[in-house]
Amino acid sequence: MRLPRRPRLLLPVAIALVAIVALFFLFSGIYTDYLWFSAVDYTRVFSSVLLTQVVLFLIGAVLMVGIVGGNMLLAYRTRPTFGPAVFGGGSGADRYRAALDPHRKLIFIVGLALLALFAGSSLAGQWHTWIEFANAQPFGTTDAEFKRDISFFMFELPFIRLVLNFLFTAVILSAILAAITHYLYGGFRLQSPGVHASKAARIHLSVLLGVFVLLKAIAYWYDQFDLVFSDRGFVHGASYTDINAVLPAKNILAIIALICALMFFAGIFRPGGMLPGVSFGLLALSAVLIGGVYPMLVEQFQVRPNQQAKESPYIARNIEATRNAYNVDDAKVEPYSAVADPSQVRENAAGDTSVTGVRLLDPALVSATYEQTQRIRGFYNFADQLDVDRYPDANGKLTDHIVAVRELTGPPEGQNNWINRHLVYTHGYGFVAAPGNQVDSSGLPAYDAKDMPVTGPLAERTGLKESRIYFGETTGADYVIAGGNPERPQELDYPETGGTGQKNTTYTGKGGVPVGSFINRLFYAAKYSEVNILLSGDVNDNSKILYERSPRDRIAKVAPFLTLDSDPYPAIIDGRVTWIVDAYTTSNSYPYSQSESLQEMTRDTATDRSRVIAQQPQDKINYMRNSVKATVDAYDGTVTLYAWDPDDPVLKTWSSAFPGIIQPKTEMSESLLAHVRYPEDLFKVQRYTLSRYHITDAAAFYSGQDFWNVPNDPSQGEQNVKQPPYYLTTTMPGDQPKFSLTTTFVPRQGPNLAAFMAVDSTAGDGYGKLRILRMPSNTPIPGPGQAQNAFQSRFAGELNLLGVGASSVRYGNLLTLPYAGGLVYIEPVYIQVAAGGGQEPYPILQRVLVSFGSEIGVARNLDEALAQVFGKEQTTGDQQQQQSQENQQQENQQQQQSALQTAIGDAQKAYDDATKALQSDPPNWEEFGKAQQRLDDALEKLRTAGVQAPVTPTPSPTGSPSPSPSPTGSATPAPTESPEQGS
Repeated sequence: MRLPRRPRLLLPVAIALVAIVALFFLFSGIYTDYLWFSAVDYTRVFSSVLLTQVVLFLIGAVLMVGIVGGNMLLAYRTRPTFGPAVFGGGSGADRYRAALDPHRKLIFIVGLALLALFAGSSLAGQWHTWIEFANAQPFGTTDAEFKRDISFFMFELPFIRLVLNFLFTAVILSAILAAITHYLYGGFRLQSPGVHASKAARIHLSVLLGVFVLLKAIAYWYDQFDLVFSDRGFVHGASYTDINAVLPAKNILAIIALICALMFFAGIFRPGGMLPGVSFGLLALSAVLIGGVYPMLVEQFQVRPNQQAKESPYIARNIEATRNAYNVDDAKVEPYSAVADPSQVRENAAGDTSVTGVRLLDPALVSATYEQTQRIRGFYNFADQLDVDRYPDANGKLTDHIVAVRELTGPPEGQNNWINRHLVYTHGYGFVAAPGNQVDSSGLPAYDAKDMPVTGPLAERTGLKESRIYFGETTGADYVIAGGNPERPQELDYPETGGTGQKNTTYTGKGGVPVGSFINRLFYAAKYSEVNILLSGDVNDNSKILYERSPRDRIAKVAPFLTLDSDPYPAIIDGRVTWIVDAYTTSNSYPYSQSESLQEMTRDTATDRSRVIAQQPQDKINYMRNSVKATVDAYDGTVTLYAWDPDDPVLKTWSSAFPGIIQPKTEMSESLLAHVRYPEDLFKVQRYTLSRYHITDAAAFYSGQDFWNVPNDPSQGEQNVKQPPYYLTTTMPGDQPKFSLTTTFVPRQGPNLAAFMAVDSTAGDGYGKLRILRMPSNTPIPGPGQAQNAFQSRFAGELNLLGVGASSVRYGNLLTLPYAGGLVYIEPVYIQVAAGGGQEPYPILQRVLVSFGSEIGVARNLDEALAQVFGKEQTTGDQQQQQSQENQQQENQQQQQSALQTAIGDAQKAYDDATKALQSDPPNWEEFGKAQQRLDDALEKLRTAGVQAPVTPTPSPTGSPSPSPSPTGSATPAPTESPEQGS
């Protein structure tokens, strides 16, 4: 039915409007991306990637349209002159042709346009494959079988596969659509007694099938190189069957396919279907028999009965390649006697101070403590798992610190409107740090950088000048508009006492995209579908829009060829808070190397508890290098990339593609080098690899009796999750104390300790050196799980007393350290106080457990616990238990004598303070809440002491107390002595 005139005129207009709107939003995305890259000074990446994608899109679209469309046109133009009558009458195709023929041009153009879109997009999505191929740098190492440089497998072979797949798709589509065209226009008919085809159709389809089989011959030839990634054998890489059966089969199949292609081409000159039929039959039969059955027979009857002998040379290749690919080939495995009798090391232990200052604060547990004591306001928070770094103390000695930044979650509930969310609550504030080996008298972290503005000796020693966090892991809104009018600042900086109750600021950093112009505001309004960006009077010529504010997101955008570590960490670099992120070059194309899931290799308690394992461009990898150290300025978002491993061929390849975006390592400042760590994800991958590949003998590897496991985290109870590695300062045998990343291994079958591994995490000559202390095989050394069981069983009574009432006992990170010729286990024990007084529960360090061999100590600090193990004559387990009970009884009696007077005095003082707080004008709700908490605590002490608590009147509040504590002053008692000192 023909449409009326007006609808026929409106339809093109509607289509044009839709197209214009779509193009506008497409252009707005590209234009705002350009503005972002320009703001971070990485336009070279944007232009190079965009140009590559456009060129590949055009090449893919033109080639696909040319090949497929050309063959369809050829089929149409070579149609029989008399149409269906050439074979004696019509057929069912006549009806289809009659329906489609009036619209054939429209169908042809629309179909090819869609084909061009899909083909171009598919090829453009493979831009990284082209860039690696075009800029490939040699490895200088050849594979064990074909003697080709590793770069051939890493960079060239993937591109060859890409080209072959594209051509296969084009030829198959051409053959199908050409056959349909010939059928519709009478080129051939499917009728009894067979297929009747015109000469043009026969020649055309024979050529297309011949080209397909010729491509198959080429594919068979290149299939032999893919054998180095085979998973057929005992390990990854070409196995005995692959080399002795599959490899010759591929070569034979390539020859057969070439012969079959020639037979198809011969069909051009010889009519009939015999040659094509014979070709297909020969190709299919040879693929089944030679490519499938023969290798299966070799595997079944030659390899499996003698697998160890047959596979040993190929296992050796896999071992060497895997150790090289994961950079563990230089890992040093050394025997360690691990003396288990404390009486044999007491004389030596007196002068060994390597563990007396060990980090006790668990960065996973004390996050809640930081949250409650340093959050200041409810719209700030800290990461679920804090970070470990090192800073000098007052004497200049480097000390492990637990560090965090106070980040913004967004406006308070009820004030979450567009202005507050994007113009007022723009940034977090503050750097919080505490020495890992110190707590105050209450068991809380002894902060040396805290509060808002940041105060403390660490802030002074590091010269901290800028502690605003505009760019971080938790930034609240997806974008903020900062800057604006400096004469009338409206961005909340930090709360303060007096005045308006808050200090405001105006962003002056160089980061961000200016949105003063109407054009920029228009496109960002389109990008975020927010008209307020365009209409708000608070957005002026000085305003900048900040987005992509996560450090990982910013680095991933400017360096899309890098795989990023899942744990960025903050550091004070040259007076500014700076995020440091480790970046890797990864691949799954290293010949003979074992391919594994990156997610599974890096999964442990830390990732399960807090951080979602970062989604990576490719999960399966068999090559990894920590090639780049990246930094992101927390204030202005400046991204800087440093070539940490400039000899990595993968990094060289990408540096050739994007020259100048990666700075040489020599450009790193001394302040930055002082805070470089060995990356955690790489270490996890290496420990996973070394759990098997510490064995270098093929026969021993095949037997697998000496394989190791990473132990489950014993502090997590029954959860079957691996123990994470720990950053701490430790002393390896014959070495000086160094900031290291450590882990343990246990045998595949058994809970005993098999090995201890540490890597030097301090920038310098020793950085990255993996050392493995291998335990003696004939002497059982307790593993982490056994040490945890010993702690809990030996001191169950004392530890349970700590968790009476509503409190609970929580175990911190179980540290394993070489000490005095043996191995010592150290574990902090926290008491998590019950929720109340407007606060959530948080852990407080109360005990330290130490184990060496069969000796165990427990005390309020590390020195006393060590003294129990090493500082007196060894006692039996029963004697130690009896002595512990006697000490506990004596301590209880002394405590009970003084508890009554102290508790009564505390209760009276708390009541007086609460009354005084209510009588203030206005009432001081914060002090009232604190006094109420102290009153509850005093009453609880009276009940614990065995006295019936008197009924104490509670002052009646007359208003609603504020839920937020005061922003000024410290929420933490002043630090006293460190846990390594005696109490």
